Amino acid sequence: MANKTLIIAILNKAYMEQIGMLDLFLQSFREGEGTRFLIKHLLFVAVDQTSFNQCCTLGLNCYELVTEGVDFSEEVFNAFSEEVFYMSDDFIEMMWRRTLFLGDVLKRRYSFIFTDVDDIWSRNLFTKLNQEGEDLQMSSYVYNGRPFDGSDFFNTSFYFVTPNNKTTALFDEWYASKHNFTHMNDQEELLKMKRAGVFRRLGLKVRYLDTTCFTGFCQKSKDFGRVTQNCCVSVKAKFTNLTAVLEAWTSNNGTSNATWPMLAYEAGNVNYEMNCLITKVATLVTSNNRKVDELLEIQY
Repeated sequence: MANKTLIIAILNKAYMEQIGMLDLFLQSFREGEGTRFLIKHLLFVAVDQTSFNQCCTLGLNCYELVTEGVDFSEEVFNAFSEEVFYMSDDFIEMMWRRTLFLGDVLKRRYSFIFTDVDDIWSRNLFTKLNQEGEDLQMSSYVYNGRPFDGSDFFNTSFYFVTPNNKTTALFDEWYASKHNFTHMNDQEELLKMKRAGVFRRLGLKVRYLDTTCFTGFCQKSKDFGRVTQNCCVSVKAKFTNLTAVLEAWTSNNGTSNATWPMLAYEAGNVNYEMNCLITKVATLVTSNNRKVDELLEIQY
């Protein structure tokens, strides 16, 4: 693994103080298969002063991301529920600032994996990435078996980027597109760019990652290499499910004997319907302009 390779994750006050998501994330690196050494490659990007201060206290690699005109003070954050806050204009503005920052990282010739903190790593995922000249490798909500198919179900909660002129141009165009549509987050805008042929025009080789190794709650696999909280938006649901998965992994010493545990928020039960499925379908209908029953048939 090259020295100029980072694993970048975003931190905020909620994840630092309220729910223990950062602790769970770090625990997966400490207890995963061949993952402990990756901690030194982690760069945590803090979006508020509280998370930055606490990140530094933990002795982690920390960077404070300042978003002009956006107030992430405790009073403002507490005025919203966590889920509503994540759909607010201020949060979307912060996400665009994040895109600008990641483009700057590429221009410094660092390759990086971007990962959400509400993921767990039970294996060294760099060994699962392909080295066949890909510029960008992206996770998927649902994998159709064709890695270069250009699926609309890609997920920007986890992707690997190689620095070159094509990828820096992509991030420049991605950030510049923020003014094209109001109230649209960076993932929705990237999807529009892909549909408009930007990937093809820039000559990008993009691979969509198999959910066998890069799995989540949309399309579960037997391999616990990396599990994300996709198809669950409720913070409580994310934390509860991911904790159960990590415990199942560690109790089986990371062997193939590990199987999916009984999840408190599982497809088909009331908790899942209330906290995961409804919100996720609403998001995908907005992004893909498909009917709800179509999405249910594809994903569930």
